Amino acid sequence: MSMNEDKYRHELKYLINEPEMSSIMTRLSPIMTLDPNATDTGYVIRSIYFDDMWQSAYEEKNMGIFGRKKYRIRIYNYSDKSIKLERKKKQGNYIFKESAKLTRSEVEDIICGRYDFLLKSDNKLLREFYIECISNFMRPRTIVDYERIPYIMQEGTVRVTFDRNVRSAVLSNDIFDPELPTMEVLEPGKLVMEVKYTEFLPQMIRDVVPPKSQEMVAVSKYVLSCDMTRYLYGWGYYNQEV
Repeated sequence: MSMNEDKYRHELKYLINEPEMSSIMTRLSPIMTLDPNATDTGYVIRSIYFDDMWQSAYEEKNMGIFGRKKYRIRIYNYSDKSIKLERKKKQGNYIFKESAKLTRSEVEDIICGRYDFLLKSDNKLLREFYIECISNFMRPRTIVDYERIPYIMQEGTVRVTFDRNVRSAVLSNDIFDPELPTMEVLEPGKLVMEVKYTEFLPQMIRDVVPPKSQEMVAVSKYVLSCDMTRYLYGWGYYNQEV
């Protein structure tokens, strides 16, 4: 399948600080609109990431492999009203995301290693995730939390997001626990700005985003979270019985 058939999108990431965010948001407000699903303070995203026994998602990201993928289950505002399994494929600076809906009980089954229902699903992504879990020992690796403020523009299907207070959960995989203990993974005052677009990035947006020299091309929230919690689990984690 070609990149065009998959509808890959451009993705640019930047590591910025709070004053820079305020300045950029001030300039974006007249030309972009706040995502209707968000309030002025945004919403909380929580994702539990999965990796195989070779830590492929982690290692391939660190090595800068051109084509790679990762799986995660995502919820919003600690609620079970909207739960999705997502597979994010990446080709250089292009991304393609697929998703499938899950119920809370299905998520709990996955975390506990009960995968049989995935094989019986009508959804292709869920069946392929089953194969990964059984064949490659895909297991929960880390939970990542952050608050997102999203802006959108219809022209070029542009989306600009600011992800603040990026945190990694410790000592638990209970994705639905609002009191889950977490630890910061970025320096104080730092946050991640992401720019995604499908066809083109309007010049008015180009004039607002940070210069290319600030592009954060080799870091991901998943990798940051793994590095921060590595001492808790060690890489012998996958040699343990699950």
